[in-house]
Amino acid sequence: MTSALPAAPLPRRDTPERVAVVDLRLTDFRNYETLSLTSDGRHVVLAGENGTGKTNLLEALSLLTPGRGFRRARLDEMARLGGDGGWSVFARLDGPDGGVAVGTGAQATTADDETRQRRVRIDGTSARSADDLLDLCRVLWLTPAMDGLFTGPASDRRRFLDRLVLAVDPGHGARVAAYEKAMRGRNRLLEDDRLDLDWLAAIEEQMAELGVAVAAARVETVACLERLIEATRADAPFPHAELALVGEIEAALALGGPSAEIEDVFRARLAENRRRDKAAGRTLDGPHRADLAVRHGPKAMPAQLSSTGEQKALLLGLVLAHARLVGETTGRAPLLLLDEIAAHLDPRRRAQLFDVLETLGSQCWMTGTDADAFAALGPRAVVWTVEGGRILRS
Repeated sequence: MTSALPAAPLPRRDTPERVAVVDLRLTDFRNYETLSLTSDGRHVVLAGENGTGKTNLLEALSLLTPGRGFRRARLDEMARLGGDGGWSVFARLDGPDGGVAVGTGAQATTADDETRQRRVRIDGTSARSADDLLDLCRVLWLTPAMDGLFTGPASDRRRFLDRLVLAVDPGHGARVAAYEKAMRGRNRLLEDDRLDLDWLAAIEEQMAELGVAVAAARVETVACLERLIEATRADAPFPHAELALVGEIEAALALGGPSAEIEDVFRARLAENRRRDKAAGRTLDGPHRADLAVRHGPKAMPAQLSSTGEQKALLLGLVLAHARLVGETTGRAPLLLLDEIAAHLDPRRRAQLFDVLETLGSQCWMTGTDADAFAALGPRAVVWTVEGGRILRS
């Protein structure tokens, strides 16, 4: 049986060690035939007009963590038009373990993209899986595509929350995938007019164990974020968020209910509602239906009712709080990717953001159309100009 994670005090690591990308090379990735960029570990600003490839560079960096990057693109979509269909991203990381070389990419192939896999190599050796990247660095991001997080569907907020959990609990992604696979198996069985009841009960047993484990990890991560936000909100330059998980399993775990009992209740609910779920064509109970509720703390207002600027500030504050949590729990500051971050911030807020980045200890890669918007960074950052598949040191 699984057990709910305890609400233990956050470990204190006031000075997480910095992990920085000091060398980045792309081959046939998006609009880059080749690219080579070196860094001394300071923040990196990528400035240039829209459509020149700034976000593509950040997407390449987002592949230094498990998953499909922040665009969640297919492998063939990442390949340069006019290339042979293959692509590669190489980065050299400088961190507490010294220099580490990381390579990832996809080979050219005529096979269906669904059958292709992203390859990962660490110091020249093939990794067992992309999850091995989490031993080297954690990568967090904020992109304009996330601006509608609070007003969009609950599935977007669950995906966002699962990224937050994965950064502090590397096993979370595998549990979510296993739960969803079991759920798909149950849905297929329910479609069959001749049910194998023993098989169905076994799948529901698996769903109950995995589902409660998934929900418990989400509940604990949200609780940790809430405690950290509360502890730092007096000095935070952005409005603090109030968080809550909406869902029956999540509510029971938050109240401290024994996970074994919660599993039993969920398992019984699945068995009881087989006829209903068969008619619906899907499973209507479980952590795949949960939602992350966010409120604008100072105004006591649901985030979805806040202004566009307030929502952006809330989201930025939440990402920064999560970066602090990752640093404190892992001992390593995460790599931060902030796409078009200066567009919705006035000069005062931008300067405050840059100061917060220094307290996090993270190397941050930022993009914007106007290099002058990052002037407050001064010597803390190196500015590169991006021009249609080329990059120049400013």
